[in-house]
Amino acid sequence: MSLWDWAVVAYEQPDVAPACLALQDEHGQNVCYLLWALWAAPNDAALRSGAGPAREWEQVVLKPLRGVRRRLPAGELRDDVKALELKAERSLLTSLEGLAQRSSGDSLDVLTRAVAIWGKPAAPEALQRLAAAVSGNQTGR
Repeated sequence: MSLWDWAVVAYEQPDVAPACLALQDEHGQNVCYLLWALWAAPNDAALRSGAGPAREWEQVVLKPLRGVRRRLPAGELRDDVKALELKAERSLLTSLEGLAQRSSGDSLDVLTRAVAIWGKPAAPEALQRLAAAVSGNQTGR
């Protein structure tokens, strides 16, 4: 299963979206980067390789689109911007997918290492919520 397909399935599972959005909005994390880390369980070198492109894409593309979307009232234009934001997230996931050979690992450990490499702290409880939500659901990993 591709990273994009896995991420869509995972994100639709109960508690995953709220956990991801809390990490994004309250802790400055990049959801695509975290989902990639959960999917691939990469080593630290691969996590570092993914952090740079994810950070740049976050600043240049995702944050501006998210900001515009959140400021728009409900309607066709907002939906169009949301579609662009999802397309940009898919592009990032596609670029991250090839950076690491998939392996297995403890979800919480992978998230903890990814957040440390990302360089912005996140509450351990927030990481535990995401790890539990992804691990507790059948996501085809």
